[in-house]
Amino acid sequence: MVRRILNAVLLLLMLAVLELNKNTIVGWAVFILLTAGYVYLREKPLKEAKFLPRAGAWLGWIVSFPAVLILSYPPVRSVPAVNVGDPQKTGVVTVAQGQLTGVFNADKSVEVYAGIPYAQPPVGGLRWREPQDALPWEGVREADTFAPMSMQPTNLPIYNSLSQIVAYHDYEISLTDNYVPPVSEDSLYLNIWKPAGDVSGLPVLVYIHGGSLQTGQPWYADYSGEGLAKQGAVVVNMGYRLGVFGFFADEELQSESPDGTTGNYGLLDQIKALEWVRDNIAAFGGDPGNVTLSGESAGSACVSALCTSPLASGLFRRVIMESSTVVSVNPPHSFRLLEQAFNSGAELKARHNCANIAELRALPAEELVREAYTQHHITVDGYVLTETPYESYRKGIHNEEAILHGANAEESGPFIIFDHANMSSYETKIRDYFGEHTDDILAIYPAATDEEADKYWAEIYGSVFFNYPHYCLDRLAVRNGIPAYEYLFTKHNGRLGCWHSGEMIYCFGNITDGSPLFDANDCELSKTMTAYWLNFMKTGDPNGAGLPVWEQSTTSERLLEFGDNVGIIDEKRLALYEVLDSIERFE
Repeated sequence: MVRRILNAVLLLLMLAVLELNKNTIVGWAVFILLTAGYVYLREKPLKEAKFLPRAGAWLGWIVSFPAVLILSYPPVRSVPAVNVGDPQKTGVVTVAQGQLTGVFNADKSVEVYAGIPYAQPPVGGLRWREPQDALPWEGVREADTFAPMSMQPTNLPIYNSLSQIVAYHDYEISLTDNYVPPVSEDSLYLNIWKPAGDVSGLPVLVYIHGGSLQTGQPWYADYSGEGLAKQGAVVVNMGYRLGVFGFFADEELQSESPDGTTGNYGLLDQIKALEWVRDNIAAFGGDPGNVTLSGESAGSACVSALCTSPLASGLFRRVIMESSTVVSVNPPHSFRLLEQAFNSGAELKARHNCANIAELRALPAEELVREAYTQHHITVDGYVLTETPYESYRKGIHNEEAILHGANAEESGPFIIFDHANMSSYETKIRDYFGEHTDDILAIYPAATDEEADKYWAEIYGSVFFNYPHYCLDRLAVRNGIPAYEYLFTKHNGRLGCWHSGEMIYCFGNITDGSPLFDANDCELSKTMTAYWLNFMKTGDPNGAGLPVWEQSTTSERLLEFGDNVGIIDEKRLALYEVLDSIERFE
């Protein structure tokens, strides 16, 4: 009996691995046949064939499983633009490069156009060069699948599935997702969601995805443009070069560039995409004169950089920044000065035994992609950015005419999963980061229990890396007379809650009907947030009929809470921010 139970448990684990790893149906079929064969041999013939040990059948069954996993590994396949079996095509749309068709969503309320090239593939001799205009195509292009995600480190499918279970709690068993999406240097494509039918003059949202400038893709469901398009907006997002391909800097590259730039290829891609939107979005019903640039996490860091880039002037009117900026004196992530970038680039060349850029360009992308963690920083290159965004804002230099921005109450959640604090480690962690200011921090957060130590460390970590930069942005906006509206997202739910990125599914209007992870209050909050977002996109003011008043920032000490209640609250972290101001020498 014990043996049967153990075998049953082992069988369930193997089947779970096949599902989580997205192995093909063929793999399932073969493994089930092998299991049936093992059971048959175990239960009947082997009882009579005493010369053949029973363990042999069991061992054969176990050894066959890795072979099944390998032989039925999920194939690489493009991600469809809509989750519809046989989607209906849209009419033909004409853009500068040619004609194309998209597909309708399930209820035919939204048209989706995926995988539209906005620049030439940055491969071969175009690696680490400014993006070049997209080439024209012949015939009618079918824009019905997303382009490959930009070159980045990838994990086994089972790792991604387990992350979905542990972090998002929304894993679904399906027979339609037994594949892995492609990854490529050839990734400079954009995607468009628009209301179905003949529309014009609609507000446009251009969204830049996050991922630490190392990872990410434009097709993630939380920030799909479908939810906002249903409510009358045109939504665009794009792939852009990441990691070493997007943010590697080198003096030889600077010399060969006609613009004298290096290190900001990812930002240049985003600017090229904005130029494409300016020239073509009217064909999809969007108003090229009413573009709001938006981003979350590293995407928001890029937005804040583009707000002070001379190259982005006139390409957007308003900005929405979620959970990151690079406008503090010393941005805590995703940012570095040119000298730092050059030093890091030289170390990279040495690691790969390359004497020059020609040798480095000759290396396969699969080898270079391992450098993503060393090269994922926006750079003050003298061209895309002539100085730090903080310095530009101090001088009154900026491109946006209004700002909607904010962060989440528990930003640190995914970043400290393996870095929690207790009373034995709390002060050491504080001292390692704050040095001579440790006593000031401990006076604000005097932990007396393990629970308090963990709670305070989480708040401090999240504040330093995410919330405080928004406090800096808000004050700089107020000084420059830019209408600014700041929020704090505090809503808990069955999914990410108010962790980093937890607000996106709300403000994009993508909570699915009947989801067990969200209740009626979550759906109502999502409606409220999308209403604010849409009002802001249309006019630069999020306020509107039926919504609680969102006060424009004046002292940066009050902000709008999105949680169980929606309303203005006092900023509760001012004491910590005062210490950070002293460390940063923020003026």
